[in-house]
Amino acid sequence: METSGGIQASLAGRYATALFGLARDEMKIDAVTRSLDSLDRALTESTDFAALVSSPMVGRADAAKAIAALVPTLSIDPTTANFLNVLSKNGRLGELKSVIRVVRQLAAGHRGETTAEVTSARALDDQQVAALKSNLKTRLGRDVAIDARVDPSLLGGIVVRLGSQMIDASIKTKLNTLANAMKG
Repeated sequence: METSGGIQASLAGRYATALFGLARDEMKIDAVTRSLDSLDRALTESTDFAALVSSPMVGRADAAKAIAALVPTLSIDPTTANFLNVLSKNGRLGELKSVIRVVRQLAAGHRGETTAEVTSARALDDQQVAALKSNLKTRLGRDVAIDARVDPSLLGGIVVRLGSQMIDASIKTKLNTLANAMKG
């Protein structure tokens, strides 16, 4: 029996695979990933949009109307707009963040890139992302796409995950290591 986390992951994976397959077949991977980047920024920057996507109190019809109204504002391409309509009508807008992450990984794989999950205490600016990509490309010998997240509990520094490999240079981990060393 699958746990609810496993079901959610597989559900998001199915939706993401369907969207990516459609984007690939229509040769619109770049347009779809740009639209998903715009949606991801909106989820991060707008508490109203994040609430619309995650709230079980918003009905499917109301969610579909709200999404349709936001599509032009966020410059969403038609393929992604149709996909959002399907998500809202199926009551699956809560899966959007996971779908975005999986589509980014699929697109990176399609382009021959590796995806690095990067968590930092505050949002990285474009210059920091470019420097990180350059350093990781030098280390791995191929292009790297960055899936950036913010976790203020890190206090500072950065955590980079590349598949099963993890580089943890966060202040939180350093403080925990120091506290353990002082105890023992």
